[in-house]
Amino acid sequence: MSGRRTRPALAVLAAAAVLALAGCGGSDSGSDSGASGSSGAELSVGAAYIPQPVSASMAAGFLTITNEGDVDDELTSVTSEAGDVTVHETVDGTMKEVDRLEIPAHGRLVFRSGGNHLMFEKLKRQPKQGESVTVELHFAQSEPVTVEVPVKAATYQPGDGHSAHTGN
Repeated sequence: MSGRRTRPALAVLAAAAVLALAGCGGSDSGSDSGASGSSGAELSVGAAYIPQPVSASMAAGFLTITNEGDVDDELTSVTSEAGDVTVHETVDGTMKEVDRLEIPAHGRLVFRSGGNHLMFEKLKRQPKQGESVTVELHFAQSEPVTVEVPVKAATYQPGDGHSAHTGN
């Protein structure tokens, strides 16, 4: 009989452990989702979107990563089952692939048209407006964060390209 009583207790403990770990990563339709470390960076992702690509094999992605924590972190890579994803920055009008981008403590890393962006290449299929593409963001310090990035119209312009809280 005591075995039956400990099973629910073990299940509750296991569930609590899973939830504690899951708190390090989350997703929700491209709006704010968060990852937090108890000591360090506290990351959330918002304003995510992909303009419907005109090419069957390439697309660009945009989002904002906000760090409410006291420690800097870095975005080190992005993965997706949709295809290969690379991180690009634009400096003085020149785009270049980078291995990592800093997310300052109490700051933001903004990906927007004409600036930092994600480049999707070798797409398995062309994403269409109304669909979502799942990406996993990998960081130097924090746990990965999975984000559902909605595909918007090719001409879509966010209301405020700097905001992590547009909910688009």
